[in-house]
Amino acid sequence: MIKVPEIKFTKLFINGEFIDSISGKTFETIDPRTEEVIAKVAEGDKEDVDLAVKAARQAFDHGPWPRLPGSERRRIMLKFADLIEENLEELAALDTIDAANLYSLTKGMHIHNAAELIRYYAGAGDKIHGATLKMSKELHGYTLVEPIGVVGLIIPWNFPTQMFVMKVGPALAAGCTMVVKPAEQTPLSALYYAHLAKQAGVPDGVINVVTGYGSKAGAAISSHMDIDMGQICVAGTRVFVQEGIYDKFIDRLLEELKTWVVGDPFDPNVHQGPQVDKKQYDKVLSYIEHGKREGATLVTGGKALDRKGTVEEVIKRANNTKYGLAAGIMTNDLNIANTLSRSLRAGAIWINCYFAFDNDLPIGGYKMSGFGKDMGMEALNKYLQVKAIATPIFNSPWL
Repeated sequence: MIKVPEIKFTKLFINGEFIDSISGKTFETIDPRTEEVIAKVAEGDKEDVDLAVKAARQAFDHGPWPRLPGSERRRIMLKFADLIEENLEELAALDTIDAANLYSLTKGMHIHNAAELIRYYAGAGDKIHGATLKMSKELHGYTLVEPIGVVGLIIPWNFPTQMFVMKVGPALAAGCTMVVKPAEQTPLSALYYAHLAKQAGVPDGVINVVTGYGSKAGAAISSHMDIDMGQICVAGTRVFVQEGIYDKFIDRLLEELKTWVVGDPFDPNVHQGPQVDKKQYDKVLSYIEHGKREGATLVTGGKALDRKGTVEEVIKRANNTKYGLAAGIMTNDLNIANTLSRSLRAGAIWINCYFAFDNDLPIGGYKMSGFGKDMGMEALNKYLQVKAIATPIFNSPWL
């Protein structure tokens, strides 16, 4: 049996210190396996966000982080990544008890991947350059690429570790300072990562973590006038199946699902843990009931459409949503793969796979599914801004 770790960090992390919320309020974070309280965590509000933003602004305007050579930021971030791996088991256990992420998967892959993503962006930190411009007039022109400033990072609950490093990694590499608001359902690992970042040498005020509710702390970050950029997922919610293989697909799907074990996410034989909280549990159940009311068949498969489906219909129906974070295509036909991948309005297209994440592969920022990209070098762009500079060449008419 896996030993549940001692909960070490439950306070707000502001300007390099763990502190109580100004109000003194706390909220309970719940173990989805038992619905018992894991710990009471500081409940941040607008005043706490103000304090965190002030620390981040001071660190950006007057602190060393944006002014460090990229090689020095790289060194600190590499140390941060090493510390993540050194504390792998404890971090994995925190996401398991807080988010019901599978322990074996989190320990065996997610934490390692998080460390690797930090290393990926550490390597980018000293490769952020402007350009010398060939001007049409007698001017010397060039650009500087600079960190955008203080950023607000609001993290969803489903994959706390991955979402934390996907945002914090490129922001650090760019030279930004930040205020992070983890989901109220899963605040524990973000606080631990903040602690490790300080141990690695990230200066005080660069990473601030305000735990609390989205309607209060999250809203305060989103509307804060001294934050230069407010910032989020990928879940397969709809499947379009080729008409001729629909029944075979349903049979294979049911056959696979019958082997799945639902239970304690610490158990290595379990495929699916509990929902993160009762609210999400009730939401899933409501979707099932909604589907049944609309005529869907639960568990036992379904019937083929009474009209012929075409690729054009799939494209139209798939695009008939305001979201577009990712899509998957399963086909043996290269022409269909190419046609769909160019026609689907989604930020990432996975062909004959799903959840195919990689450090080099950008994700996100399509339709109503967020702004900018996570992962890949593109993720740096939203944390940087370009400054154009022009000076006249000697004896030019611009003098």
